[in-house]
Amino acid sequence: MLPDLERLIALQRLDSTAHDAQRRLAEEPERERAFEARVETLRLKVTAAKAQLADNQQSRRDIEKDVAVHQGRLSKFRDQLMSVKTNVEYQAMQKEIEFAQREVKAQEDRVLERMLEADDLTAAAKRAELELGSEQKAVEAERRMLSAEHEALRQSVERVSRDRAELVKALDPKILMLFDLVSKRRNGVAVAEARDGICTICHVRLRPQVFNTVRRNEEIVQCDSCNRILYFIPAPPAAAETAAQPTQ
Repeated sequence: MLPDLERLIALQRLDSTAHDAQRRLAEEPERERAFEARVETLRLKVTAAKAQLADNQQSRRDIEKDVAVHQGRLSKFRDQLMSVKTNVEYQAMQKEIEFAQREVKAQEDRVLERMLEADDLTAAAKRAELELGSEQKAVEAERRMLSAEHEALRQSVERVSRDRAELVKALDPKILMLFDLVSKRRNGVAVAEARDGICTICHVRLRPQVFNTVRRNEEIVQCDSCNRILYFIPAPPAAAETAAQPTQ
């Protein structure tokens, strides 16, 4: 294989590795925002659950105040009942007492409803807090993994940068210029394998004479469609012998 073509293949691999590493590094802020969003969703759930429980408790206190008011009225009416002088007054006071008793009973039922509801709300708040705690632990573990990945990617970028600098020194400047130009125009991919007469990147069929030239790997040949620099990987000997055998 032409030495400069072999170097271009290696250069493309280095650039692709660096590109992938840099892309992953660039995605880190978005991944961090996703972590925070996951935790914040459960924080809001906990806040909402506690707010519902607090509303329930406040409602219960308000109802208990109403119960106390009606019980006070009931006690007052019972005291007054002892001092009535006529049957009409007695019947009127009895009606007041019965009304107050119904009000006390109704409010006490409401207090009981709030107490039962509070049990469910307390359980829901505890579940929400457990979910939040579990998610916070999971996110922290993922953050540690992300931090380790960040360091590995950073080191990879530095290593690739050093290797690339060494490789570029050995390349013909004109060929390097061509590589960089195609790379800029083709999203960082300047070199492509030709296989079965087709450019494996743009998937356009090559002219037979072009493919034959590429197969020799002895010169720099570009795809007529995408302008990428082409190379050919010969089949392993065993595979080539199998392909050459006539079918029965």
